[in-house]
Amino acid sequence: MNLVIRKREKSLGWGVLVVYLVALALALFVCALLLTLSGKSGMGGLAILFRAAFGQGYSLLDSLVKAIPIFLCALGVALSFRMQVWNIGAEGQFALGAVGATWAALTFSGLPGFALMPLMFLCAMACGGAWGLLPAALRLRLGVSEIISSLMLNYIGILLLEYLVFGFWKDPASFGFPMTAEFSSGGQIARIAPGVLGKLHWGLLACPIAGVAYSVFLSRTRLGFELAACGEGERVARYAQLPYAFLVFLVMGLGGALAGLAGSIEISATVGRLQPTVMVGYGYTAIVVAWLARLRPWGIAFTAYLLAAFRVGAEVMQLEMQVPAAIGPIMEGLILLCVLAGQFFLTYSVSLGRAPKPEAACPGGNGAEEARP
Repeated sequence: MNLVIRKREKSLGWGVLVVYLVALALALFVCALLLTLSGKSGMGGLAILFRAAFGQGYSLLDSLVKAIPIFLCALGVALSFRMQVWNIGAEGQFALGAVGATWAALTFSGLPGFALMPLMFLCAMACGGAWGLLPAALRLRLGVSEIISSLMLNYIGILLLEYLVFGFWKDPASFGFPMTAEFSSGGQIARIAPGVLGKLHWGLLACPIAGVAYSVFLSRTRLGFELAACGEGERVARYAQLPYAFLVFLVMGLGGALAGLAGSIEISATVGRLQPTVMVGYGYTAIVVAWLARLRPWGIAFTAYLLAAFRVGAEVMQLEMQVPAAIGPIMEGLILLCVLAGQFFLTYSVSLGRAPKPEAACPGGNGAEEARP
């Protein structure tokens, strides 16, 4: 008896959900095992994780706030992934968006909110989009892999943010801490209901708007159909005479603009100023979210919230159990690996059976055609 692997001819249907749940359970089991090996209670750690992530109203709202930048960054990443253009630079684009919004907030601080806020968003999207266009230009003009260039630009973007915060933009009244002056009231996104809904702010509205625009663009526009066709490969796109270079610039620019928008919302709504602590890895988490959601906007929304909730739970577990801060990134990596491994079973079926016997050669020749009279 041998293992026989066959490609599935039709989707598993509800089996897809089962595969994902099993993969998630396996990732959590490995996390519990790591806690046990470090001398902590594995089951106790998972209980704290779920209680902190889903068991309290405040934590649910905190997870929703953290899911906003993750969702926007993941949406931008997914747009380029559909073309098999691998944008790994959402973290740097997020940083440049925060820098662009800060420049607008500090330079035009006297403007009222209805003028200053759109200006901040436009500057953030322009800076993030321009940062996303750099890897596209390097790929199309010099043949440089966008994976390497976009990843390296992350570090440059973060260091540029830190250079400005520690230097030109440092607030003299910050007692030596690296941060800019606080934005004016017109440069801060208001809370939806202060005191009732905690930190939940009006930046949340950007998520459904961006999600609907993403879906309409892909399913109702000519560029969306051309983008889907280019996802079959560059040679296919050029053979079909599609504007491949333009579409590469488009998806990288739009992806960078969405990450930049996420950066501006984060500093405006949750911090009220620019400081290095805003860089907590949302851009890297977005890559995991986009893959887990299979590049679908509603799946991205659900997965972004799920991983944001796990971030909140991991922070509480770190404080209560005194475990390393790396437990959160480890959990994200394990979930991604387990789900990617589970996708094998979505594409192929595995069963026990006998290997097919080789066909016997016809006598007097090498094949059936030679055996004919």
